[in-house]
Amino acid sequence: MNVRYRDLSIKDLGLKKELLASVEGVLSHGKIMLGPEVEEFESKIAHFCHKKYAVGMNSGTDALYLALRSLNIGPGDEVITAPLSWVATLNSIVLTGATPVFVDIAEDLNINIDLIEKAITPRTKAIMPVHFTGRLCDMPRLKAIAAKHHIALVEDASQAFGANLNGEVAGSFGDLGCFSLNPMKVLCAYGEAGIVVTDDLALYEKLVSLRYGGTKNKEDCHFPSLNGRLDTVQAAMLLVSFKYLEQTIKRHREIAKNYTEKLHDVVTCPVEDGTFQVFYSYTILTDKRDELKEYLSSKGVETKIQHPILMPYHTAYKGKYHCHIPVAERLVKQILCIPNASHISAQEIEYVIKCIREFFGAK
Repeated sequence: MNVRYRDLSIKDLGLKKELLASVEGVLSHGKIMLGPEVEEFESKIAHFCHKKYAVGMNSGTDALYLALRSLNIGPGDEVITAPLSWVATLNSIVLTGATPVFVDIAEDLNINIDLIEKAITPRTKAIMPVHFTGRLCDMPRLKAIAAKHHIALVEDASQAFGANLNGEVAGSFGDLGCFSLNPMKVLCAYGEAGIVVTDDLALYEKLVSLRYGGTKNKEDCHFPSLNGRLDTVQAAMLLVSFKYLEQTIKRHREIAKNYTEKLHDVVTCPVEDGTFQVFYSYTILTDKRDELKEYLSSKGVETKIQHPILMPYHTAYKGKYHCHIPVAERLVKQILCIPNASHISAQEIEYVIKCIREFFGAK
């Protein structure tokens, strides 16, 4: 049996028909850039995230970068973040001219809240936590720390759309919440897409400007910026994806429950911690990660290491930032994501479980 980690082809004929109809609608009205579907999508996301405003972006990277720009973060400022994330998190900070400050992660792969206040200096302008794998950080504590020190809180919720704590969803805790909506995400576009949510009118208006070359009224440039607009076609297709969000998350959680029940005795599985996790990825930990990955590959099971290089150790950044991150350095050698896409079959799940247990010599 061959089990793909992510198969982005659309095999559901009903879904394919809906997606094609949404594109046809855009082609028919011809409002290709910032058409009515963009506004409709923004409205739905703002409501879902319990925020007043949402601004569609052409990627999660732009969502992070322009969110920081809207806060006037730049040279001389510091932004606290975790070392374990896709490098876009770090790039968004560096491209503003600010300095990243790395705080180590805890055993749950999210930023260690206990270490954050020690990292705050007079130059700290924002904290950017990453909700890794679709599990929320301890946002009530983070929110209290940010308020105490009068610094901004920007959620990198790229992997956690729909995750919540007591009904408060990812993106709703910070001054700004940023999401990636690319095809791998729980709420997925069919190309690059992102969105930022906020309650602050001034930040909203600046984001609207920043995503359109920094212009006002689409004509006069007030803030040098880039093209960060969400395409109408992607917004239309995202509206279709949004209809199935609850179903997708439910399926991810069912798969995660099955994996945890049948693998917890041979690998370290994600722990239920009182938050509602969406399991963007189902990430296990094992000291035999590389051997297990090779074995699963030989059995036709595709896996992924997310992400094998800690952000400060990428070639572009190596040696530039002093950081003490022993937990991240240890856990990054153990993480392995196993297939958990919503379309994966029960037979494929059982095959993955069987192969992992066989590797460890367990019945």
